[in-house]
Amino acid sequence: MNLNYISTTYKDNKKEITEQKIDFVPDDERENELINLYPHVKYQTMEGFGGAITDSAGYVYSLMDEAQKTAMVKQYFGRNNMRYNLVRIPIDSCDFSLEHYEACSNEDDDTFAEFSFERVERYILPLLDAAEAEYGEKLEIMLSPWSPPAYMKTNEERNNGGKLKPEYWKKWADYICRYIEEYRNRGYYVTKLTLQNEPKAVQTWDSCVYTAKEEKEFLRDYVWPSLQAHHLENIEIYLWDHNKERALEWAEEIIDEETDKMVAGIAFHWYSGDHFEALRMIKERFPEKKLLLSEACIEYSKFEADDYLKNAQKYAHDMIGNLNEGMSTFLDWNLILDEVGGPNHVKNFCDAPFLFHTEKKNLMETNILGYLWHFTHFIEVGSVRIGVSRYTDKLEVTGFCNKDHIVFVMLNRTGEEVPVYVRIDGKCAKLTVQPLSISTGIISE
Repeated sequence: MNLNYISTTYKDNKKEITEQKIDFVPDDERENELINLYPHVKYQTMEGFGGAITDSAGYVYSLMDEAQKTAMVKQYFGRNNMRYNLVRIPIDSCDFSLEHYEACSNEDDDTFAEFSFERVERYILPLLDAAEAEYGEKLEIMLSPWSPPAYMKTNEERNNGGKLKPEYWKKWADYICRYIEEYRNRGYYVTKLTLQNEPKAVQTWDSCVYTAKEEKEFLRDYVWPSLQAHHLENIEIYLWDHNKERALEWAEEIIDEETDKMVAGIAFHWYSGDHFEALRMIKERFPEKKLLLSEACIEYSKFEADDYLKNAQKYAHDMIGNLNEGMSTFLDWNLILDEVGGPNHVKNFCDAPFLFHTEKKNLMETNILGYLWHFTHFIEVGSVRIGVSRYTDKLEVTGFCNKDHIVFVMLNRTGEEVPVYVRIDGKCAKLTVQPLSISTGIISE
């Protein structure tokens, strides 16, 4: 049995990757400095990784030359690179759109005869098509609405919250189904749906507010019957789609004997902090429900844009914490943005793994991309999380069993070297975890 150990550091913001082969030796009853891996202790199965194709991401992609487009898509969706197999796409506009748009804005058009996919065709589909071509098969798509058409809302606008008017609950459910059908009729593989992005947030951009009681009623009495009527029963529905701190309460209020069959899982974001314990309680309370991170990014309104390493470390810390509490799917936010973290029609700028400088015409890889690679390249779809224990909180660790090997990912956010003996099946491998590093170990016979 041997260990292939790959470590990434950023010195002066320059990526350095080292790789070494380490042999396992018999365990000498060592007690200290251990990271234990337990392949027989099994948890969730990993369903994949991905990111969001927004109007803004598609627009920035359209500005790049062919070599840059190929490089970005190959990095994300290439089978030898990050292996993304999922994407999230907004239903109509969101904040990461160049402007507001709706597929059908006519309140008298009950059959959606005027439904237009023109805006999706302009920026989203070209990037989606390129991603699927590189991946070599259909990507799984999650759709999420930010706001119903303005006329359906109590405040008569897409921005600033507002609620869905009761008389439009059925029409909005049918509108969502119309969106799914449009993608599917064009040959795309929509498999997942959230009912509302951030249903608790009144945002200055596209938003709509629900209580848990209202979302339960919308799901049970309108969305579910509409999906059935349109023969879309195989769409997985994810509740919440907001920050982790209230995810448990939302699930508890909505899931009962009647709605249980309608709910595949809970989607969550990370903007209110770790709350890993909330995910643990959801898995304890609803063990059959999946946990899906549907959005994460570094918001420039909260974090420094040039704090490159800490921003990447934040991703890895959250990734490990979520995985260790049951997350089976990870969907990052925008695949690519411009040099200021946009475009965004309300200037809610944020970071992305790739940035494109629209004047200099440079495609820039951020530290976040290098950190995400340590997870997405090595943790395969279908792999199963295994038991892990660690001797120090200086290291954060998660482990998975792939078809013929074991993978573990370690994060060291400290400025010091950390000695480790990786222990598995009665054998140990000695290594040193570098300061301010992320690393992956592959254990094989």
